[in-house]
Amino acid sequence: MRIWKTGAAVAAGAVALFAAAFAVGYANPATSADGAFDGANRDRPLAPLGSERQCERYSGLPANWRDDPKAGMVHLSGGAFVLGSTQGYADERPAGGGKTRVGGFWIDQTDVTVAQFAAFVQSTGYVTEAEQQGGAAVFHVPTRDELNARDLAWWAWVKGASWRHPLGPGSNVDGLGNLPVTLVTQRDALAYVRWLGRDLPTEAEWEYAGKAGRDDASLDAAPRDARGKPAANYWQGPFPVLDTAEDGHAGLAPVGCYAANGFRLYDMIGNAWEWTKDVYTGPHQPHVNGDTAAVAPPTRRHDTPMVIKGGSFLCSRDYCVRYRASSREQQEADLGASHIGFRTILRDAS
Repeated sequence: MRIWKTGAAVAAGAVALFAAAFAVGYANPATSADGAFDGANRDRPLAPLGSERQCERYSGLPANWRDDPKAGMVHLSGGAFVLGSTQGYADERPAGGGKTRVGGFWIDQTDVTVAQFAAFVQSTGYVTEAEQQGGAAVFHVPTRDELNARDLAWWAWVKGASWRHPLGPGSNVDGLGNLPVTLVTQRDALAYVRWLGRDLPTEAEWEYAGKAGRDDASLDAAPRDARGKPAANYWQGPFPVLDTAEDGHAGLAPVGCYAANGFRLYDMIGNAWEWTKDVYTGPHQPHVNGDTAAVAPPTRRHDTPMVIKGGSFLCSRDYCVRYRASSREQQEADLGASHIGFRTILRDAS
């Protein structure tokens, strides 16, 4: 999520530009608008998620894990939709005047969890890039002194941080198998999906799934349910000093704590950004976000910027405003961060 930040003047301008557009809430529909959630899903077990109680009890491993090649997935028949938005940032503008078409595919109901990634590592002995690099970009709530001392004070390069040790040495993921795995790079994600015979989604496939057959204006609104409660895990309060946790979580939440979208997919908005397989292109306007690469060791070589989608627990209405299906951001392919995970897809045979 954190990519560009040019100071208080840019932040103030972005807030003025977008706050009104994204202040209105929305209620997630219970069913898809266009029937893309199709008959291939009949009689398949769906994840028992969608509430705090259910996500807390979830092991992080879907039903029939490793026995069913499509375990934890739902099928979408594909179709045409508008890729992007006219209401957001400049790099979200739809290309041309028509629609983008995607073919059918299976997609994970949730982000890949710590439990799933741990099974992959145990099976293959895979070592992530953060482990090889000796650290990763980790978010923390900065003190006043830190904010006064440097820009991007909420990001730090933490030696020893990895998916196993998300806050660095002394931290671990024991008993947290239901969390999205984070601090993984795009290469790590690709290694996992290939182990399962799957792939990462393209940006278009991801956004098609995230919009779930909708094209209404509320797609560009702050995600709130019919009662006005936040319907996703994003930042409420003044960023980066106070997350009031109105949504029930300050920091990363277990997968599936909030209602699914119309395609039965959880956490397409908020919680953790998600890798895609697409290289980032488009206007490189200031994003009012902190570039995680800025805190990495100066000897580190910069890698290709890739598209990430969906926003994270760090997106706020006064700073990021990327808790929307059409939002997009860039992240260097080999840089792990504490707010980025992924989910997998399996395309239909053409």
